[in-house]
Amino acid sequence: MGSQNKNSYSNPLLERYASQKMSAVFSPQFKFSTWRKLWVALAEGQQELGLPISDEQIEEMRAFVDDIDFELAATYEKETRHDVMAHVHTFGSQCPKAKPIIHLGATSAYVGDNTDLIQLKKATEITLSRLSTLIATLRNFAWENRSVATLGFTHFQPAQLTTVGKRASLWLYDLLMDFEALETFHSSLRFRGVKGTTGTQASFLSLFEGNHQKVKDLDSSVCSKMNFEKVLPVTGQTYTRKIDSQITSILSGLAQSLHKIANDIRLLQNLKEIEEPFETKQIGSSAMAYKRNPMRSERLTALCRFIMSNSLSPAMTAAEQWFERTLDDSANKRLTIPETFLGADAALIIGENVCNGLVVYPKVIEKHINAELPFMATENIIMAAVKKGADRQEIHERIRIHSMEAAKEVKLKGKENDLLERVASDPKFSMSKEDLLSLLKVSDFIGRAPEQVEEFLRESVDPLIKKADKFANTQKEDLSV
Repeated sequence: MGSQNKNSYSNPLLERYASQKMSAVFSPQFKFSTWRKLWVALAEGQQELGLPISDEQIEEMRAFVDDIDFELAATYEKETRHDVMAHVHTFGSQCPKAKPIIHLGATSAYVGDNTDLIQLKKATEITLSRLSTLIATLRNFAWENRSVATLGFTHFQPAQLTTVGKRASLWLYDLLMDFEALETFHSSLRFRGVKGTTGTQASFLSLFEGNHQKVKDLDSSVCSKMNFEKVLPVTGQTYTRKIDSQITSILSGLAQSLHKIANDIRLLQNLKEIEEPFETKQIGSSAMAYKRNPMRSERLTALCRFIMSNSLSPAMTAAEQWFERTLDDSANKRLTIPETFLGADAALIIGENVCNGLVVYPKVIEKHINAELPFMATENIIMAAVKKGADRQEIHERIRIHSMEAAKEVKLKGKENDLLERVASDPKFSMSKEDLLSLLKVSDFIGRAPEQVEEFLRESVDPLIKKADKFANTQKEDLSV
């Protein structure tokens, strides 16, 4: 768990669940070094467009981009009660030659909001990378189990057969929808850019003596330097907070998918058909030594509920903003955006761990199928009896009665399903036990499930995995802007 003050609260997302990579995106070092990179990009753009800024000033700024005196910044902030000006002064103390032109023409939102957008972009890339890994893992599980017949459930009551792989493909399709939503957000995310105090760019128009083209060029230049393709066409003082609402809504959708998967696994583990990984020395219960609790899936559902609940705050914040901006968004953003991403990161880490170690128990699955299959075969039995000359309506009534009696044996006496024996002994059917067993081939009850899985993986999943290669190394790359 690392070292921390034992007498103060520590965030479990940081201490127990999420990755250092995701945590670093929302760290003070990343945030404030990005502010400095933005100031460098602004100075470079202004110099290129003719303002009297020297190479020496820019080089001085570049030299201290990552070397931040956080104690000095805290001292300045205590005096000024303004975080941006505190860091302007801190940066200026290290760059005396550049000090006069740091933050020239900009407002606080220039560094604050643009950095927020950069963090959203980086965090989304990490999320896409983890999600693509999980999709690839589930893809392999679905392929390997595409023909393994299992009971389907509707209302958690036994229904027609499906396959283990087909059920996994249902999980996969939800995750594909989440991936596409995240990718669309990532590809369409725009930079706030150089917009001024209320979004009118008035200060920059003054700097460039009324030259509108130079103001537009500066906006585009800084956008490009910070590795964004497009800049927001209009803003108030801040970028629209609907962007925050959009991404937390998408992450909520991802959490919904993961929660459903985890719940299915928990139910299947109760049935002893499929289990999440269980370590050799893992303890399921302090009292009940035999227990194998689905603790990872339970933790996953807990984190997913947290993520889903978090999505409400940014929606309310987006609705609450007045005119060009109010500051009631700030404290909310500091909490909800990082913690929603950290929660999603943690959920995907656990989800990958669970899905990569799922254990299937075919014999238990087969036992459950055999207990229900005679009931499912009643229509087939009716048709076979009619072919032998029986009256369809009479046979239907006879098999209904036999089914009810067999169900009583199972439910009231705990006995095996004896429907086949009852039908074989009824002369109205003219069918032997062997005749009836020939109608109970499991492969005849799973429809196109194996073929559906193969087609789905080939046509939908594999192309997405290939497309996701560009995010595959995100977790290994540095966090440079």
